[in-house]
Amino acid sequence: MQDLWAKIEHSVKIERVSAASPHLTYPLILDAVGMRPPEDCGGPWGYAEKLEALGDPQHEYDEEALDTLGDDHDPNAQPDIPLIEARLEALAKKWAPRTRRKA
Repeated sequence: MQDLWAKIEHSVKIERVSAASPHLTYPLILDAVGMRPPEDCGGPWGYAEKLEALGDPQHEYDEEALDTLGDDHDPNAQPDIPLIEARLEALAKKWAPRTRRKA
């Protein structure tokens, strides 16, 4: 669950609108860049500070950053697209219109 007070913003660019394809499920992912911040990291500003701390062992929040992010955290790693697709597929099934049964 995202911290509602963190005010994280996402940019969505609509490049074109096309007719729906019967062979695809919606929503779908077209592309993703970079990893999301972990939960409870202090929002975008806290995350940026923790990344800065990871790069400087003398930083006052170095230990906290290691505890929160881990020493193997790579903010430039590519997202797990198959995992995202699987989660979107589950949402598509959950949101799919259902036919009513006759009583």
